[in-house]
Amino acid sequence: MTRPVTPKHAASLILVRRAADGPEVLLGRRAGRHRFLPDMYAFPGGRVDATDRSEITLKPLTLNNNIFSVDPIDEHDLQALAVAAVRETWEETGIALGPVENGRLRPDLSGLRYFCRAITPAESPIRFDARFFLQDLTGREVELRGSGELLDLAFRPVEQALRLPLADITEFVLGQIAQLGPDLTPKRLAFWRYRRGKPMIRWENPA
Repeated sequence: MTRPVTPKHAASLILVRRAADGPEVLLGRRAGRHRFLPDMYAFPGGRVDATDRSEITLKPLTLNNNIFSVDPIDEHDLQALAVAAVRETWEETGIALGPVENGRLRPDLSGLRYFCRAITPAESPIRFDARFFLQDLTGREVELRGSGELLDLAFRPVEQALRLPLADITEFVLGQIAQLGPDLTPKRLAFWRYRRGKPMIRWENPA
C-alpha cells in the first residue's frame, strides 16, 4: 500500500467586492499546463516558500476570531501563510496589498480574515494543506495584470462563478461567501478534509 503524500502548506486569497446584487469574487482559470487542477477556475494563491517565513510585513495579520479551535497552527506559520497568499495574489493578478518598494511587495495583512482550511485527498499525488483568507476590496480601484498563471481573470457575481469549472472546495467556499452578511465576516469556520475520497467538514464558531 502506497503511503499518502505529505501535503505542502499553501494559501489562497479570496478577493471580494460588495455589489448591489451580492458579493463579487475574483477568479481565474488555471492554465492547462498545470499538474494540479488544470483548466479549473480558482482563487489566486500558491505554496509557502522560504521568503514568506522571513518577510517583514508592513502590518501583521490580525486574528479577531478563535481560529485555533479549528486550526491548531503556530502563529508564525499562519503569518507565513498569509504572506504567501498576498504575494501569490500580487504575482498572479497584479493586485498589491501593501506598497511595492524596489520591485518588492511589503505585505499589509491587516485587512485579511481567516476563512477556512482544506486538505486535499490522501489518494492525490499532489497534496496541499491550504488556508483561505478573505480580503474586502469594496470601493478600491484595481488593475488586473495577470502573469499567465491564472487566465480569464475577472470579478464575477457568486451565482455566475458557480457555473464555471470548479474544484469541490472552491464551490464550497463560493457557497459560503454567498451566505455572508454585509460586513463579510464568517459566522463559522470550516475545516474541509477527505475520508475515503469523500469530503468531510468540521465547523467551529469564532470566539
